[in-house]
Amino acid sequence: MSFPIKAVVLDWAGTMIDHGCCAPVIALQRVFADAGVEVSEEEARADMGHAKRDHIRAILAKPRVAEAWQAAHTAQPAEADVTALHDAVEPMMRGAAKDCAALIPGAAELTASLRTHGVKIASCTGYTRPMMADILPLAAEQGYAPDVVVCSGETLEGRPSPLMLWKGLVELGVWPAAACVKVDDATVGIGEGKAAGAWTVGLAASGNGVGLSHDALLALAPEDRTRRVAAAAADLHAAGADYVIDSVADLWPVLETIARRIEAGERPTPA
Repeated sequence: MSFPIKAVVLDWAGTMIDHGCCAPVIALQRVFADAGVEVSEEEARADMGHAKRDHIRAILAKPRVAEAWQAAHTAQPAEADVTALHDAVEPMMRGAAKDCAALIPGAAELTASLRTHGVKIASCTGYTRPMMADILPLAAEQGYAPDVVVCSGETLEGRPSPLMLWKGLVELGVWPAAACVKVDDATVGIGEGKAAGAWTVGLAASGNGVGLSHDALLALAPEDRTRRVAAAAADLHAAGADYVIDSVADLWPVLETIARRIEAGERPTPA
């Protein structure tokens, strides 16, 4: 009997690579600084998971950032500024992402398990195709090469719309979405999965919610680590995730649970 889950759709940074989702923060802070406006890590992380153009637009809309932009440029930020920042961040993101392309512990093992059970693998990302150019071969060298990669700008809308996820399933030739699982560290990615009608699993420890490399996370005092992971988990639960775990290293038992629920005729919690 075939495995009940037909496909797993995985995010990239904070989910399968780049523990702590650090590359986008590095690139965004640099490009804003070059434009004369300092952006905090918190401001850079607040809208993580959106397409990078939408992410930049959201940062510029923050009152403090808009005020700083007005002071630096004697004008309120406009759509032309979004385009200029996006054009500048793309090559910077490519370099930062390449430096942060290590697989998250457990990612290669998860990939092997999915392959063994005949589960197809798709991926969605807020990165553009050029940003992914160096990441894809580096990930493949480490044991992760999804069947389909859908990048920012390749659908008319990005997350939290379901279009990127649906595009991935169409390219895989897989349906229904209720037989598929979306895995993401960002609340906007959980929203994407729910809007698509898929099961959703949030990752609390490895992603943007905590925002630390694997080594930095382990170096925290246990009570601090527990507090920070719990706060990230609460956000993912609030976004409607069917399950929340620490990282992809913990995903396979959850997939087995979802598989049993699918066999029993259950469907994911609706949006």
